[in-house]
Amino acid sequence: MATDAKLKIATNCYHCGDKVEDTPYILEQHTFCCLGCQTVYQILNENNLQSYYRYNSHPGKSQKSHKQDLSYLEEPNIISKLVDYQDKDITIITFYIPPIHCSSCIWLLENLYKLSPAVKSSKVDFMKKQASITFNHEVLSLRALVELLQNIGYEPKITLQDVVKEGKKINHNNLIAKITVAGFCFGNSMMISFPDYFGMGAFEREYANFFGYMNMAFGIPVLLYSASDYFKSAWYSLRQKRLNLDVPLALGILVLFLRSAFEIISQTGPGFMDTLCSLVFFILIGKWVQQRTYYHISFERDYRSYFPVAVTVLEEQKEQPRQIADLKIGDRILIRNNEIIPADAILLKGNASLDFSFVTGESKPIAKVLGEVVYAGGRQIGEAIELEVVKAVSQSYLTRLWNNDSFKSYEKKFDTFVEYISKYFTIALVSIALTALVFWMVNGQADKAWAAFTAVLIIACPCALALSSPFTLSAALSIFDRNKFYIKNTAAIEQMASIDTVVFDKTGTITSPNVAALFFEGELSKLEKDMLYSVCRNSNHPLSREILKWLGECQLLPVSNYKESVGKGQSATYKDYAVAVGSASFVGGHKKVDGTAVYVSINNEIKGVFTLEQSWRLGLTEVVQALKNKAYTLHLISGDNERRADALKLIFPYEASLLFNQNPSDKLQRIEQWQSGNHKVCMLGDGLNDAGALRKADLGIAVSDDINNFSPGCDAILDGESFDKIPAFFTFSKDAVKVIKMSFIISLMYNLIGISFAIQGTMSPLFAAILMPISTVTIISFTSLMTRWYGKKRGLI
Repeated sequence: MATDAKLKIATNCYHCGDKVEDTPYILEQHTFCCLGCQTVYQILNENNLQSYYRYNSHPGKSQKSHKQDLSYLEEPNIISKLVDYQDKDITIITFYIPPIHCSSCIWLLENLYKLSPAVKSSKVDFMKKQASITFNHEVLSLRALVELLQNIGYEPKITLQDVVKEGKKINHNNLIAKITVAGFCFGNSMMISFPDYFGMGAFEREYANFFGYMNMAFGIPVLLYSASDYFKSAWYSLRQKRLNLDVPLALGILVLFLRSAFEIISQTGPGFMDTLCSLVFFILIGKWVQQRTYYHISFERDYRSYFPVAVTVLEEQKEQPRQIADLKIGDRILIRNNEIIPADAILLKGNASLDFSFVTGESKPIAKVLGEVVYAGGRQIGEAIELEVVKAVSQSYLTRLWNNDSFKSYEKKFDTFVEYISKYFTIALVSIALTALVFWMVNGQADKAWAAFTAVLIIACPCALALSSPFTLSAALSIFDRNKFYIKNTAAIEQMASIDTVVFDKTGTITSPNVAALFFEGELSKLEKDMLYSVCRNSNHPLSREILKWLGECQLLPVSNYKESVGKGQSATYKDYAVAVGSASFVGGHKKVDGTAVYVSINNEIKGVFTLEQSWRLGLTEVVQALKNKAYTLHLISGDNERRADALKLIFPYEASLLFNQNPSDKLQRIEQWQSGNHKVCMLGDGLNDAGALRKADLGIAVSDDINNFSPGCDAILDGESFDKIPAFFTFSKDAVKVIKMSFIISLMYNLIGISFAIQGTMSPLFAAILMPISTVTIISFTSLMTRWYGKKRGLI
């Protein structure tokens, strides 16, 4: 009998929170609604993952539903369409998992390796409800992985369609349902309250109590359903001993309901249920506007075709550059040495040696045989290869590679500042509200006390405070994109605004490969030209591309043993011929010429030398002068010799460092030296020889000229056509930060003015609730309009 009594007291499942009916399952003094929930608890407990229940109460999902048949996940054809990457050991896959809803979910999913050692890593994107999991498929099959997720209550939604957008629509519809309930209750409650507003006649007075209880009936679903997210958020925040922006809002809603319920039940007044319903209605509308804007921004940044990257497509034996956004299934593409493969494809020709460090973190090259699938994100090392595209280009996948934390981590100073301010903002807000309540209570004006208390909590909504940064920076991203300057994320804009030192590479960065003049001293036979063409075709270096233009149409020969030494040259063999192209020291030459020189050696005999008379990019002098006038420290660092040093000294300021004959490691060390002097350094390079320097710099910008120059290590990609806009870009980044500060001040002024009226008890909570979404719209409009205005001022719109 004692056990029965205990069972009746325990009414909620310890795992999922569902009500327990009939005879529950009990384990270690915890009650469960079904065997599935108890099993999940046992799994977590046995693997020392009890912390899952510390972050939130009842964080799991009910296990009563039937599991679907997963046998289809054993089919190789289906697996190949689902995974992001797969080699002989490792598989990487991204799941859309709808049950993700709280911090416990993130914690558990990122600790999957404790449940199965075959799971190497797992990262959760909470906003998209996605989990990217890397696992050893030799130990754990894809089906077993999905079953593991099912067993712990996180069943992924598996489909070949865009489930992320689909999932967002579901969440969006849930918000619309809450707005609908709040709007319905608001309309009816307001209609019932009209007699109170316009003075009740004798007939209305007889039904005043009845109308009051009807209002209370409308207020209950608004409190328990429409406003539930605010209470959950506030409760989770308080459990973690933190104060987020929903705490004062939830407190205001609760106080308003309790006060109204007290007046109605005690028949001392009509209450403010109509105000409560209107408050929640307008707050949810503001949230809907915010989510719609965030959804648009997220969709734009993840799926929009915005990379300025071209890939070489082979059409009718001709090589044509094509933007990867226009790449189609069935296209035959050419990938040269050090180029990134933009889409899943089948290897048709060449020896593929692929570096997947951007995907897996492992830098060991992986060989592929003809006919084998090559996954997007791999970088070819060696000779050029030809592939046929079998899966459409995933811009979201490339975005994820580009934003990989292993390449660059930022201190998001402004975001941290907002979180810091919001914590003290909440404390100050609650203190002001309580002070106003006590003051008017002491003065015997209870009505004013409650009105002031609720109005302060409502009017000082921190939504505008939190919106200023993301909306400003997102608007700035779109303006940069429009001008062919592609920044990886909003944090890079803030980093750009703090730059005080700009470092330029020379070849391919401040020189224009499109107007360079190439000269050859020597003599080459038809066969030698064909061999030179076949070797240089494998490289993506600007000088190799110039040599190919000079050679014109040649016969492609099957060279072998191709190697390229970054910053030095390239070599290969054809039958009994050994071909080397590069610097004098690389090919074994002794005579050196002035200027940029590329030597050609066949069987250790120098056949000639290419000299390049490069033209500076259009507007270079103006760019350098503008940056100098804006007090930027300027430097030039180049792997070429000093032949053009005199011309560059006329362009760059006297105090600028002009460094030549610098190899990639030298460039990296120079960047470190300048940074050690407390300088914020921006490096502009070609993305190939300068990869290390770009990654090391506070801001790395790869300059691209219709080539496959996608470099995950850089922070931005600049189309060569927009080189002359560099000063405007730097100035505009500072303008964006300025807009953030201005909008932040506006939101603070709004809160101070609103609170000054609210503490006097002269502002009704209804009026405060209407002003709150207006303030949100004001901030969004202000940031968008001001950002556009600054964009026009800088000539970017």
